[in-house]
Amino acid sequence: MATVAPSAWQTEPVPSDPRGWVDRAAEVAAVLSTDAAARDKAGATPYAEIQLLKDSGLVTLLGPVEHGGGGQHWPTAYRVVREVAKADGSIGQLLGYHYLWNWAARLVGTREQWELVEAEAARDRWFFGGAVNPRDNDVVVTEDGDDLVFTGRKSFSTGSKVSDVTVLEGVLEGTQTHVFAIVPSGSEGLTFHDDWDNIGQRLTESGTVTLDGVRTPWASAAGFVDRVFQPRVYNTLNVPTIQLVFVNLYLGIAAGALETAATYTRTRSRSWLHGGYDRAVDEPYVIDVYGDLTAKLWAAEALAEQVAQEGQKLHDDPDAVTERARGEFEVRVAAVKAVATDVALEVTSRIFEVTGARATAGAEGLDRFWRNVRTHTLHDPVAYKRREVGRLVLTGEIPEPTWYS
Repeated sequence: MATVAPSAWQTEPVPSDPRGWVDRAAEVAAVLSTDAAARDKAGATPYAEIQLLKDSGLVTLLGPVEHGGGGQHWPTAYRVVREVAKADGSIGQLLGYHYLWNWAARLVGTREQWELVEAEAARDRWFFGGAVNPRDNDVVVTEDGDDLVFTGRKSFSTGSKVSDVTVLEGVLEGTQTHVFAIVPSGSEGLTFHDDWDNIGQRLTESGTVTLDGVRTPWASAAGFVDRVFQPRVYNTLNVPTIQLVFVNLYLGIAAGALETAATYTRTRSRSWLHGGYDRAVDEPYVIDVYGDLTAKLWAAEALAEQVAQEGQKLHDDPDAVTERARGEFEVRVAAVKAVATDVALEVTSRIFEVTGARATAGAEGLDRFWRNVRTHTLHDPVAYKRREVGRLVLTGEIPEPTWYS
């Protein structure tokens, strides 16, 4: 990165309210936006970008105040992801996944476990990665005395090389029991491969990871007491929580695309020679497209914020979360996920209609917004999200908790 973090971050305290944190995220986005297109093209490992997130304090947003964290709630975290994603979708994704993996200890672990993890993470400004691709079932966990040993591979490990700690997941040998544990990313036997080469989200370090006998104490197995897992309905809230990260990632990328395109149209687009207008901003069809896309984006953002508030009520009282409440929330998340996917894909593709042929030049980098949205929205089929909504409407059925619902 050619730019540096604002010096005020070194002397000013971290923000104390949601508005302050969103403003801080906007400052981070301003730094990222200066060379976002060039960094996307280079595809280099984003060490400097992650340091920016640490320097700004954004990585501590959900952490306990008494240990240096922001003490904020999920609706603020989603807004922060959206703000950062406006400038750089890859870094927005990394930050959103970090929030989920940081919170995973609370979702799955015992109180003693998550209090310890959250305190250390906030104090030392850990950045979290995760090797938890649910479609790969080839990580086997074996017991060796007081240790667990993880062996196998995962196709995706978002955050990998830039993380301080990594959330591992595997199946305990001879059982159907999944085990989650947090280990240092430099652990012996944990190897991240530089094989992420996709058309979008190019800086997310989401390539393959192999686990060759990665060891961690049994005591670090999240949610286990005396080597027996203690299930709660709240454990299953990981899916709707990360799906809302996706929603805000898409909406942030779409907002960034629209803002970037509007600046281009105002300053560089030429009016059509047969249109009868001197400026592109005065052409009725250009005005109509911007109005149409903006209205759709605003509506999706409003729904996303409403659903985030609904989810926070569940986070506020984890032990009271029922299967019905969790299921109805998942359907609300599915609905906004479907809407956000459609809106983001439309915005990022249609901006070229109102910027013009010269805006397709590689140096402009406008294509990165569409490439990023198109890549990540393939994470899981949006048709199955709409199916969840339709079934609830027609039959009252809520989705069974799975890795994707």
